[in-house]
Amino acid sequence: MATRQGLDSSIVNRLGADEQAMFLAIKAEFDSGTIRLWTGKDDLTISSESYTGAGQLLSISNVEENIDLKSAGLTVGISGMDATVLNYALTENYQNRLITLFLGYVMGGTNEVAGTLVLFKGRMTTLTINDTPQGSTITIDAENRLIDLDRPSNFRYTKESQNFLHSGDTGFNRVASLQDKEIVWGKQSNTVGGSGGGTGRGTDSVARNSVLK
Repeated sequence: MATRQGLDSSIVNRLGADEQAMFLAIKAEFDSGTIRLWTGKDDLTISSESYTGAGQLLSISNVEENIDLKSAGLTVGISGMDATVLNYALTENYQNRLITLFLGYVMGGTNEVAGTLVLFKGRMTTLTINDTPQGSTITIDAENRLIDLDRPSNFRYTKESQNFLHSGDTGFNRVASLQDKEIVWGKQSNTVGGSGGGTGRGTDSVARNSVLK
């Protein structure tokens, strides 16, 4: 991981240290607000944004990373949270909203962030609420944007699709007329000659001579 693209020097130094204090943090961006939680206590600041400590109440599935061009999902579980988080789960439109998972390091024994990197960034797909006597457990499933490679596109190279994407664009207005158009390319032109068997001149030569005259 020390050679991963986008790693700053602070993260590289921490990876080589004998002792490491790691944490995970999630940022779920709903329409009316953003939930920020991390696997520690009290508040933590990442890029001037405050994250609430959830401790062991926040669980995150394994993050897969390989050389194949495929989507690997993520599951985030939040248990025993307050009514604010539950209200988001019950009332917000969550599908296709962004969610980001950070891996970071703190200075030993403090909440001062030594460096972070993005482990996963994708969009929420499903959100499940399990209500028990011990409290509510919210599970969020997310996929990264590579999942779009498996979805068929409904757009075509037509005037209608182009105008839906870019209203007023006329770049594809004549695509339909090209379907049955015959384009003469590489064919020998007809010759114009007398009946006496002489060598006739091509129509192109006649046209050029007429222009010169």
